[in-house]
Amino acid sequence: MEILKTLSLFIATAFAEIIGCYLPYLWLKEGKSIWLLLPAAISLGIFVWLLTLHPQAAGRVYAAYGGVYICVALMWLWVIDAVRPAVTDWVGVLICLAGAMVIMYGRQLAR
Repeated sequence: MEILKTLSLFIATAFAEIIGCYLPYLWLKEGKSIWLLLPAAISLGIFVWLLTLHPQAAGRVYAAYGGVYICVALMWLWVIDAVRPAVTDWVGVLICLAGAMVIMYGRQLAR
Protein backbone atom coordinates (compact mmCIF):
# COMPACT_ATOMS: atom_id res chain seq x y z
CA MET A 1 0.00 0.00 0.00
CA GLU A 2 2.88 2.37 0.79
CA ILE A 3 4.33 1.80 -2.68
CA LEU A 4 1.02 2.73 -4.33
CA LYS A 5 0.74 5.86 -2.18
CA THR A 6 4.31 6.88 -3.01
CA LEU A 7 3.80 6.23 -6.73
CA SER A 8 0.56 8.24 -6.78
CA LEU A 9 2.26 11.11 -5.01
CA PHE A 10 5.17 11.01 -7.47
CA ILE A 11 2.77 11.02 -10.44
CA ALA A 12 0.87 14.03 -9.07
CA THR A 13 4.21 15.74 -8.42
CA ALA A 14 5.37 15.08 -11.98
CA PHE A 15 2.19 16.51 -13.48
CA ALA A 16 2.52 19.63 -11.32
CA GLU A 17 6.10 20.10 -12.46
CA ILE A 18 5.38 19.47 -16.13
CA ILE A 19 2.39 21.82 -16.16
CA GLY A 20 4.45 24.45 -14.32
CA CYS A 21 7.08 24.25 -17.06
CA TYR A 22 4.78 23.69 -20.04
CA LEU A 23 2.73 26.84 -19.56
CA PRO A 24 5.76 29.19 -19.77
CA TYR A 25 6.87 27.18 -22.80
CA LEU A 26 3.53 27.99 -24.46
CA TRP A 27 4.04 31.67 -23.67
CA LEU A 28 7.67 31.79 -24.86
CA LYS A 29 7.53 29.46 -27.87
CA GLU A 30 3.96 29.68 -29.11
CA GLY A 31 3.03 33.26 -28.31
CA LYS A 32 0.29 32.41 -25.82
CA SER A 33 -0.81 34.84 -23.12
CA ILE A 34 1.63 35.96 -20.46
CA TRP A 35 -1.16 35.22 -17.98
CA LEU A 36 -0.18 31.54 -18.30
CA LEU A 37 2.70 32.38 -15.97
CA LEU A 38 0.31 32.73 -13.03
CA PRO A 39 -1.05 29.15 -13.11
CA ALA A 40 2.49 28.00 -13.95
CA ALA A 41 3.81 29.54 -10.74
CA ILE A 42 0.97 28.02 -8.75
CA SER A 43 1.64 24.62 -10.31
CA LEU A 44 5.34 24.82 -9.45
CA GLY A 45 4.43 25.78 -5.88
CA ILE A 46 2.23 22.68 -5.69
CA PHE A 47 5.11 20.64 -7.12
CA VAL A 48 7.43 21.78 -4.32
CA TRP A 49 4.80 21.17 -1.67
CA LEU A 50 4.09 17.64 -2.95
CA LEU A 51 7.78 16.76 -2.68
CA THR A 52 7.67 17.63 1.02
CA LEU A 53 4.94 15.05 1.73
CA HIS A 54 7.32 12.08 1.51
CA PRO A 55 8.62 10.71 4.82
CA GLN A 56 11.99 9.64 3.34
CA ALA A 57 15.10 11.84 3.15
CA ALA A 58 14.87 14.59 0.54
CA GLY A 59 17.80 13.34 -1.55
CA ARG A 60 16.29 9.86 -1.80
CA VAL A 61 12.92 11.32 -2.79
CA TYR A 62 14.47 13.54 -5.47
CA ALA A 63 16.48 10.65 -6.91
CA ALA A 64 13.55 8.24 -7.07
CA TYR A 65 11.17 10.93 -8.30
CA GLY A 66 13.34 11.34 -11.39
CA GLY A 67 12.42 7.86 -12.59
CA VAL A 68 8.70 8.50 -12.24
CA TYR A 69 9.06 11.92 -13.85
CA ILE A 70 10.59 10.32 -16.95
CA CYS A 71 7.59 8.01 -17.27
CA VAL A 72 5.06 10.82 -16.89
CA ALA A 73 7.03 13.00 -19.33
CA LEU A 74 6.82 10.27 -21.97
CA MET A 75 3.08 9.95 -21.40
CA TRP A 76 2.85 13.74 -21.81
CA LEU A 77 4.82 13.45 -25.05
CA TRP A 78 2.31 10.92 -26.33
CA VAL A 79 -0.95 12.51 -25.14
CA ILE A 80 -0.24 16.26 -25.33
CA ASP A 81 2.48 16.51 -27.98
CA ALA A 82 0.97 13.68 -30.08
CA VAL A 83 4.37 12.00 -30.49
CA ARG A 84 4.30 8.27 -29.92
CA PRO A 85 7.25 7.09 -27.80
CA ALA A 86 9.47 4.39 -29.30
CA VAL A 87 9.86 0.94 -27.80
CA THR A 88 13.29 1.99 -26.57
CA ASP A 89 11.67 4.89 -24.70
CA TRP A 90 9.46 2.44 -22.81
CA VAL A 91 12.42 0.15 -22.10
CA GLY A 92 14.22 3.17 -20.65
CA VAL A 93 11.17 3.98 -18.53
CA LEU A 94 11.11 0.44 -17.12
CA ILE A 95 14.79 0.71 -16.22
CA CYS A 96 14.21 4.11 -14.56
CA LEU A 97 11.19 2.86 -12.61
CA ALA A 98 13.13 -0.18 -11.44
CA GLY A 99 15.88 2.17 -10.26
CA ALA A 100 13.36 4.35 -8.47
CA MET A 101 11.98 1.30 -6.65
CA VAL A 102 15.47 0.23 -5.59
CA ILE A 103 16.23 3.74 -4.33
CA MET A 104 12.99 4.09 -2.37
CA TYR A 105 12.58 0.56 -1.02
CA GLY A 106 15.84 -1.34 -1.54
CA ARG A 107 17.13 -0.72 1.96
CA GLN A 108 13.90 -2.01 3.49
CA LEU A 109 14.00 -5.17 1.39
CA ALA A 110 17.67 -5.79 2.17
CA ARG A 111 17.04 -5.98 5.93
